[in-house]
Amino acid sequence: MRALILSDIHGNLEALQAVLAAAGSYDVFWNLGDVVGYGASPNEVIDLIRPMPEINVRGNHDRVCCGLTSGLGFNPIARAAATWTQKELNPNNLEWLRQLPQGPIRAREAEATCVHGSPLNEDQYILSMRDAWAPLQQMPTAVTFFGHTHLQGGFSQKGHDWHEIRPRMLSRNEAESWVMSLPEDTRNLINPGSVGQPRDCDWRAAFAIYNTDSNEVIYHRVPYDVTSAQGRILMAGLPERLAARLRDGR
Repeated sequence: MRALILSDIHGNLEALQAVLAAAGSYDVFWNLGDVVGYGASPNEVIDLIRPMPEINVRGNHDRVCCGLTSGLGFNPIARAAATWTQKELNPNNLEWLRQLPQGPIRAREAEATCVHGSPLNEDQYILSMRDAWAPLQQMPTAVTFFGHTHLQGGFSQKGHDWHEIRPRMLSRNEAESWVMSLPEDTRNLINPGSVGQPRDCDWRAAFAIYNTDSNEVIYHRVPYDVTSAQGRILMAGLPERLAARLRDGR
């Protein structure tokens, strides 16, 4: 089985379209949350995502943008984008966001779990091995897919061996992939990276494929029309920083 795994699309239609075009064939689709926020195409992105996933996990921006929780904890730029998004969403998409379930959600098709932040707390960032230690010990399956950090990679543990995973990508302009095997008796936290707003200094849209037959994760990066995505943000009157950071990948 091939699972297409996306996270942190953040209303970036051009990046999502590029990812779906590059993904090829897959059997199931798992969305790890933050479909909206930051980007200027929330309705268009939701319209593409709604009919697709077997799993949808809500993200913190999804939660704030639909009014379930306050944006007071956000920085001013994120809060401005969330306020704009809530006003922009049509009623059907607003209600769809409100109905998204909180993770973790266990996949029916594989021994895998999907979350937004951490399997222990949906808002927790897993940025270091220190952050990953408790989730790796307590997660219900050997593989957990998470997002939230916008950093492609992850963490693994087998006995007393602990490793940070950073895909080795060489290009910064072309489509590229990196394959990682998941050895038996290894526990893995896997982040597919952000589709719509990467923060690892690589502007290309990120996603992952989980192949259960070969027990591999294939990390992908694909270029997309950044200029158009930036133009949508500026034309919407959203903060300029949201447009600038797309080219920087941070």
